[in-house]
Amino acid sequence: MSESTPDRASAAAAVSSSVIESVAAATPSDALLSPGATHFCELPLRWGDSDALNHLNNTLYFRLMEEARIQILYAAQLRVPDDVGPILAHASCDFLRPLTYPASVRVTHTLIRVGRSSIEFELMLEKVGEENQGKPYARGRNVWVWMDYVANRSAPWPPATLAALARVLTPPAVGAAAGGPEAG
Repeated sequence: MSESTPDRASAAAAVSSSVIESVAAATPSDALLSPGATHFCELPLRWGDSDALNHLNNTLYFRLMEEARIQILYAAQLRVPDDVGPILAHASCDFLRPLTYPASVRVTHTLIRVGRSSIEFELMLEKVGEENQGKPYARGRNVWVWMDYVANRSAPWPPATLAALARVLTPPAVGAAAGGPEAG
């Protein structure tokens, strides 16, 4: 009897694993990640990033967005093989007001759309301490694409990768509840 128990446990684990994989494979990518989900990080400005007028150099806005994007990928603990992975297919930035040193910047990614092989985010750059005042310093857009590097073309986002990203992003309902009137 004790010899058959491990076999039953192994069989049950195999069935459970295959059920989980089937559900994950059948789950549409937009069910794993909800539009409106957010992630933010705070990054300090450096004195050397400024121009002669003490304005943050335009290229540095993209660096701040890049650092925030990389923090999401690292927080999701993505272990990507060498032959596939995410690429940045589009990056744009509208410079609304000049950022000046000294300051820390809050970079917020808000999920806009999840497609078969792409994910689109809106980005907002605000000074720490001035959040939610409706006056961002910059607004941007990023499109990430899951890429098959060998075939040199886009590929569907793996469900496990989408699930890892979903664990890092704050769902819209949670974010609204945390900052809404009911939170006080």
